[in-house]
Amino acid sequence: MVPLISPLQYRPKHGGRTAFGYDAILLPRICEVILDADKAGATRAGAQKKLVEMAAILIRAFARIGVIALVDEATGYQQDRARDELNRILEAYISKELLPWTRRFPDEFFKHVYLLHDWEYKEGSVQTPRYLGKLINRTVYEPMPPGVLAELRRLNPKTYGGYRKYQHHRFLTPDTGHPHLDKQIVAVTTLMRVADSKDRFWELFDRAFPKKGQQIKLDYGESEPLEIKD
Repeated sequence: MVPLISPLQYRPKHGGRTAFGYDAILLPRICEVILDADKAGATRAGAQKKLVEMAAILIRAFARIGVIALVDEATGYQQDRARDELNRILEAYISKELLPWTRRFPDEFFKHVYLLHDWEYKEGSVQTPRYLGKLINRTVYEPMPPGVLAELRRLNPKTYGGYRKYQHHRFLTPDTGHPHLDKQIVAVTTLMRVADSKDRFWELFDRAFPKKGQQIKLDYGESEPLEIKD
């Protein structure tokens, strides 16, 4: 439900005002739900049957597109297309210059993080648990399009002290990167609010933002204070 209630902001190619959209993978998933409901006899004649027909048409179209993708992979064209896509993503998300500092993470986000992990929260304190930065990367930056977090780490490497000189969000673009960041923070805060334990939160998070390959849960261990940059 989180992707459905948290649309992504983007700037249309024709220009104009910022628009809202959704991850394209949601469309086939919605079609599958409609077809499964029809197979179970849960759809009614009329408008719902029309939706079933449209879902079937889309699923067949997706299958044809999948064949094209397989051919592209076999011929090597997919690699060229992937590089072009990555360049477009980074151009949209990564700012060409370091932006001035502005507060992006609200107090509510940190309060729910501390509450969920039974950490003592002191408003205004610069001392934070050492794993807070890892949690932010895992829940806020990793769900962004592929390549964004890697580029942020390249532009904002760790110092000899083990933390980064700047906040990652200062390298994001105001029109695409920051709106996506804000939406992600709201989504993660919502999941923390409804979760009654740390394990329950990660279960909800992995459902809302599935990670390709092996899913990794952070081992928090002892929460030693450390001044970090998010």
